[in-house]
Amino acid sequence: MITRRGMLQAGSAAAGTLALTSTKTRASSPPASEAGPGLPGKDYAPVETPPVGSLPWKLSGGAKVFHLVAEEVAHSFAPGLDATCWGYNGSTPGPTIECVEGDRVRIYVTNNLPEATTVHWHGVILENGMDGVSGLTQKGIGPGETFKYEFVLRYAGTFMYHPHFDEMTQMALGLMGMFIVHPRRPTTRVDRDYALMLSEWQLVPGTRKPNPAAMMDFNVLTMNSKAFPGTSPLVARRGDRVRIRLGNLGAMDHHPIHLHGHSFELSGTDGGPVPASARWPETTVLVPVGSTRDIEFIADNPGDWPFHCHMTHHVMNQMGHELPNLIGVDVKGVDARVRKLLPRYMTMGHEGMGGMGAMGMPVPNNSLPMVGAPGPFDYIDMGGMFTILKVRDVVDEHTASSWYSHPEGTVATIAAQDELARDGIVPAAPKQRS
Repeated sequence: MITRRGMLQAGSAAAGTLALTSTKTRASSPPASEAGPGLPGKDYAPVETPPVGSLPWKLSGGAKVFHLVAEEVAHSFAPGLDATCWGYNGSTPGPTIECVEGDRVRIYVTNNLPEATTVHWHGVILENGMDGVSGLTQKGIGPGETFKYEFVLRYAGTFMYHPHFDEMTQMALGLMGMFIVHPRRPTTRVDRDYALMLSEWQLVPGTRKPNPAAMMDFNVLTMNSKAFPGTSPLVARRGDRVRIRLGNLGAMDHHPIHLHGHSFELSGTDGGPVPASARWPETTVLVPVGSTRDIEFIADNPGDWPFHCHMTHHVMNQMGHELPNLIGVDVKGVDARVRKLLPRYMTMGHEGMGGMGAMGMPVPNNSLPMVGAPGPFDYIDMGGMFTILKVRDVVDEHTASSWYSHPEGTVATIAAQDELARDGIVPAAPKQRS
C-alpha cells in the first residue's frame, strides 16, 4: 500500500541520491587540459588588481609554480595614513593568483610571521588535504617553514585565498588575496577585467597597527586595502565590455556596491558563473562577507562615475567616526570661551558634517581627515570604500589622473533668476531654527 509517508520518504531519498550524484559528477569531471597550461594573452586577458598586480609564476613539470610569502608589510591606506600590516609578498591584499581551468598549480607558502599560519583556497574545489585548515586538514605552517600545496583547478570562477589559523588576527591585519581561474573556453570576452578586495579595519588615529579584536566601529574602509583618495580609478574606453570582480573578506559587514551612470548584470559568484538566462539588470550588488561577486556592463556613458559602498559610514574616512551628535545645537559663544584654553578650537558638526574634510583642520599624526579629496568642481565629500570609473572616448596614460571634460550644457549649475521666473519657480525661504 502506498502511503503519504512512503511517498515522502521515497521522494526524499531520490532527491538525496540526485544531489549526491550531481555533486559527485561535478567534482570528478575536471575539464580537459590537453592544450597545456593556460597562458596570458593567449588563453585569457590578465586581470588588473590595482595597485598590487598578479603573482608571477613559472612552469615546472607541467605545473604552474607560485611562491607566496606571508610577512609583515609597511602599508599606506592613503596619503597621510600608514600602517604596519600583515600581507603576502610585500602587499595587502596579496598579489592576485591567475590561472586557467584545468591548470595544475603548485603553490609554495613561506611563513615569515611570528606565529603559525595556513592558506585556504576559498571557493576552490580540491582535495581535502589541500584545503588549508590548520589542525583539521594539515599542520600549521610554523614560523620559518615553507609548505607545498598542489592541485588541479577544476572549475573557473572568482575565488580568494586567506589563512585558516588565528583568522581574527591574521585577516584583520591584511592576510588575504584574490584567486582567479579563467575558463578554458570562455563564452564571453571582456575588454577590461578588474579585481577589488573589500576590507574593513579599525585603526585608532595616531597609531600604526590595526586592531584585530575589533568587531564593530571600523573606521578605515578599503578597496584593495586603499581608502579614497588612495584608491586607484578604474579606466575604460567608451564601448568596452567591463568586468569587475568584488571579493569581501572583511570581518563583519556586507557591502552594497553601487555604480553610477551604468547598469550591470551579476555574471558570477565564488560558486561559479551565472548563466545568461538567470541574470537581470542592477545598479547595486550586495557582496556578503566571505563571498565574491562578478559584475559586467558596457561602458557606454562617458564621464567620471562614482563606484562605492552604499553603507553611508563606509564612505567616510577615519576622523569621521565616534563624533558627538551636535546637529541643530546652538553653539553661539562656545568657540570664544573654549579658545581661551585651546586657541585653535572650532566647534564642528552643528550645521551638518559636509565640507569638514576641506576645512584643513589639524588632525593627529598618521590619520585621515573625515572624507575625500579635491575634485574638478569642489571638494569630493566622500572617502573610504570609494573609487571612480573613468569612461572616455580615448584612453591614454593621462586618463587615470585627469578629470572628465563635460560638453557644454551638461553640468548642473545654480539656477538663474530669469529661468526661475520663466518656469514659475519661487524658491522657499529657509525656516528659522527654534
